[in-house]
Amino acid sequence: MIEFQYIHHMSLAVRDIEVSRVFYSDVLQFQEIERPPFDSVGIWYALGNQQLHLIEQPQGETLRQGDIDSTDGHLAIWVKSYSETLKWLDQQQVFYEARPHSLAGFAQIYILDPDHNIIELDAPYEAE
Repeated sequence: MIEFQYIHHMSLAVRDIEVSRVFYSDVLQFQEIERPPFDSVGIWYALGNQQLHLIEQPQGETLRQGDIDSTDGHLAIWVKSYSETLKWLDQQQVFYEARPHSLAGFAQIYILDPDHNIIELDAPYEAE
């Protein structure tokens, strides 16, 4: 039997690492962490005790083309405040799909990174 402890990281393919750095470092303000000197081009981020690894794949087969589709593969991150997250996204001019009364049992916000990777931002329901 395998005894799982936690998810260590998720990797996303991106077309241009510098465009992605602006989005993840500046817009979303993720904390960049040291990355080993692999032959590939990439950036690592700390997300609490887990990590997000971006790997540049200009011609990669896993790159999405479409709009937000919550049934497609995505990265989900729990955030502290639904309303504060919406305010930040508005300030940063990031398009989102908000689901304040999601059937999931918590509020959801979906955004796309520059390569159309789907990011779900989850938070507790808020009183209106």
